[in-house]
Amino acid sequence: MRQLDFMGKRRIAFIVSVLITVIAVGALAFKGLNLGLDFTGGTLVEVRYQQAPELDELRGQLESAGFEDVQVQTFGATNDILVRLQQTFDNEVGQQVVDILNTDANQVQLVRAEFVGAQVGDQLRDQSGLGMLLALAVVMVYVAFRFQYKFAFGALVALGHDVVIVLGIFALLGLDFDLTVLAAVLAVIGYSLNDTIIVYDRIRENIRRSQIDDMPQIFNEAINQTLARTMATSGTTLLVLLALFFLGGDMIHNFSIALILGIVAGTFSSVYVSAALLLVVKLERKDLIPAQKEDDEEEELP
Repeated sequence: MRQLDFMGKRRIAFIVSVLITVIAVGALAFKGLNLGLDFTGGTLVEVRYQQAPELDELRGQLESAGFEDVQVQTFGATNDILVRLQQTFDNEVGQQVVDILNTDANQVQLVRAEFVGAQVGDQLRDQSGLGMLLALAVVMVYVAFRFQYKFAFGALVALGHDVVIVLGIFALLGLDFDLTVLAAVLAVIGYSLNDTIIVYDRIRENIRRSQIDDMPQIFNEAINQTLARTMATSGTTLLVLLALFFLGGDMIHNFSIALILGIVAGTFSSVYVSAALLLVVKLERKDLIPAQKEDDEEEELP
C-alpha cells in the first residue's frame, strides 16, 4: 500500500497552522472571550411554558422591560426556557420575569431562580486558568519522563496550539464561554495528548528498529502505521459529537462545538505539530539510543 508523504507537506502545514494560530490569538487579544454567567456573575431563571414559545419574542419582551444582555434558550424540552441575565438582581427577579413573559394564551410557571455573584465568577475564572496551565505542565513532565525532552516540547506546543485555536474561534464568533466549554477544552487536552502519545510511541519504536537515519521517512512510516487507528477514533468521536450538536439541545450546543473543533485541531496537530516539530528540534537516533561506552583499556594477559 502506498504511503502518504506527511512530512513532505510539513512546511505548508506549518504556514496554515501559524496563520490560524495568529488569527486565534488576534481574536482573543482584540475581541476576547464572551464569558458566560458562570464567570461574570448574574442571574439564571428557568421557566416552563404550556406551549413552546418563540425565543426571539421572549428576548424582545425582556429587553423592552429594561433587562440588558439577555440570553434566552431552551432547556431540554422546547417549552422549558432558560433566561440568563448578566446583572445580579434581588430575590424577586424570578417572579418579575414570569410576570413579563406570562400571557393568557400561554401561561408561564417559575421553576427556579439562581444567582451567581461577581466574586464567585472571578474565582471560577482564575481557577479555570490555573487548571489549564497545571494540566499543560503535568503533560510536559509526563512526556519528558516517558520519552525525551524534545518530545515534551513538541507535545506542549501541540496542546497549546489546540487550546488556542478552540478559544480563538470562540472569541472570533462571539460564542458563549462557560463551564461546560471549559470542560470541553480540558477534554480536548486529554484527547490530543492521547493521539500524540500514540504517534510518538510508534516513532520511537521505528527509530530504534530502523537501520536508516532518514528521520522524515521514519516519521512518515510511523504516522501511516497509526493513520487507520487515528481516523477510526476521530471519525467515530466526531459522529457522536455531531449527534450531540444537532440533537443535544442548546445547553450542550457550545460544548459540542468546542469538542468538534478540538478533535479536528488535535488530529491535525498530532501529525503536523507534535511530530513535525521533532524535525525542527533535530531529533536524532542517539537521543533515544545512548551510545555504548567503549572500553579503550586492553586487558592484560597473565
